[in-house]
Amino acid sequence: MRKGNKESIETWNSVMQSNYGTPSISLSRGKGIEVWDLDGVKYLDFLGGIATNILGHNHPSVVAAVSKQIRRLSHVSNFYAHPVALELAEKLQTMTLNKSARVFFCNSGAEANEAAIKIARLHRGRRIVSAIGSFHGRTMGALSLTGQSAKRDAFKPLLPGVKHVKYGDIKALRRAVNGRTAMVILEPIMGEAGVITPPSGYLKAARQICDAKGALLAIDAVQTGMGRCGHWFGYEDEKIEPDVITIAKGLGGGLPLAAMITLREASELFKAGSHGSTFGGNPVATAAAMAVVDEIEKRKYLALNLVKGALIRNLISPIIGVNQVRGKGLLIGICMKEDKAKQIAATMQSRGFLINAANDEVIRIAPAFVVNEKQIMAFASAFNSSCEEIYRG
Repeated sequence: MRKGNKESIETWNSVMQSNYGTPSISLSRGKGIEVWDLDGVKYLDFLGGIATNILGHNHPSVVAAVSKQIRRLSHVSNFYAHPVALELAEKLQTMTLNKSARVFFCNSGAEANEAAIKIARLHRGRRIVSAIGSFHGRTMGALSLTGQSAKRDAFKPLLPGVKHVKYGDIKALRRAVNGRTAMVILEPIMGEAGVITPPSGYLKAARQICDAKGALLAIDAVQTGMGRCGHWFGYEDEKIEPDVITIAKGLGGGLPLAAMITLREASELFKAGSHGSTFGGNPVATAAAMAVVDEIEKRKYLALNLVKGALIRNLISPIIGVNQVRGKGLLIGICMKEDKAKQIAATMQSRGFLINAANDEVIRIAPAFVVNEKQIMAFASAFNSSCEEIYRG
C-alpha cells in the first residue's frame, strides 16, 4: 500500500501510460458513497465510478455473493456453461419483456457495441447511423460509432459506412436512414456528451424509421441502464422495443461485466463461432450482477431513483451560475454559465465531493442508488457554496 497521495502520484507517473493524465488523488477504500484517499481524506462519491458502482462501495450483498462464488468457481471458459451466468441471462431476458431475447456476455460497453456492429454486418452490411456527440467506446469499431471528433480524429481511418447525424433531430435521422442502412444506434440520454436528453418521441420515431427501412435499432444503455433512469434500460418511456440493447457499467456493480442483448430476428444472426469473449460471463462478475439486480428489486430503486433525481434537480436548479439541470433519475447534467464546470469540479473535490466535468460547461453526476437524503442535501449545500465562491468571488 502506498503511503499517501504524493507517493502514489509519483509512482503513477513512473509506471503508467499518459492516456488518463495524472490523477490528483489515489483512493484506498470505500463504503456506500463514501471513499477515502491515501491521505485519509473522506469524499462523497457523486460520480459512482462513472455510473458503475450503482450500489456503492463494499455493499454487503455484493461482497457476500462474490465471496461465496469465488470459493466455488472463479472462472469457466466459454466451452462450458455455469449456473450463475444462465440465471443472469434469464433475468435480463425477463427485463426486456420478450422471450426472444438472447444474451452475449462480455466485459465492457465498448465490447458490447463491437458485438452489435457484428450483428449489423450479419443483418445487412456496414452502413450504420449514429449521433453527433455520442459515445459508444474507444475500441476501433466502437470508436467508429462514437460521434466525437476529439476522440476519433487521431485514429482515422476508422470503420467505413458510419454516418453521424444531429442527436434528437428526427428529420435528420429520417434523411440518413435508407434501404441499405444496417443499424441505427442511439443512447436514450447522451451521458458522455454532457447528459443530453432528446425530445419526447425521438426514440419512437427512430423505431418507426428503422421499421420502414428494414434497419435494426440498437439502444446503447451503458450509462442509462440497470435502473439509473427509472427503468431497466432507459428507453421504456417511449414504449418501443429495440432490436439490440447494450449494457455495461452498473451491470456488475463495480466488477467488469457487460452484455449485448438481441431481440426477435436479430437473435438468430449469431451462429457458432460468430463471436466470443474469454472472460465474458465470468462466474464472479455474474454473481455480483445477480446481487445487484436482487437489491434493486428488493429496495425498489427504479422508482426511488426518480424521486432522488428530482430532489437533486430541485435543489441545484436555483443556485447561482446554473443554467439548466437535465437528465433523468440519477444521471444528471448541470449546465453552468461561463464555462466554469472544471473549476467547480475542482472546488467540489476540495470540499469533499467527487463529480465530473463532462466538458467545460457541464457537470455530470451519477451517484450510487444508495445515496440518501442527508448526503444529497450536503452535496447541494457544497455545490451552492462552490458556485457562490466562483461566481461571486
